[in-house]
Amino acid sequence: MKKNRMAFLLIIGGLLFSAYPTYASTPSYAKWGQLAIKTAKEKYPRANIVDYLHIGREDKLHSSVEKFKLWVDDRGQEFGLLIQIEFDPKNDQIIRVHTQKTRN
Repeated sequence: MKKNRMAFLLIIGGLLFSAYPTYASTPSYAKWGQLAIKTAKEKYPRANIVDYLHIGREDKLHSSVEKFKLWVDDRGQEFGLLIQIEFDPKNDQIIRVHTQKTRN
């Protein structure tokens, strides 16, 4: 009787587990985040990126802007770095990349 009960529980558990996907999906802004990090490393080659935040996306009439804030440690000096990547959403063509250093 215990074997049948255990088999039943394993089958039910397997069905419940398979009903929920266990993979992590890649966010739509991931490639733009990689570009933001690359931009920061090019601008501050000796710096370490301490933290990363996707602020959001702004859709304009003919373009979109992905906004990020990176916290950077450049040889003991820490600061924020706002990075905005403007691109054409039809073909992902980059229009401009804007960076701005912040105090916090």
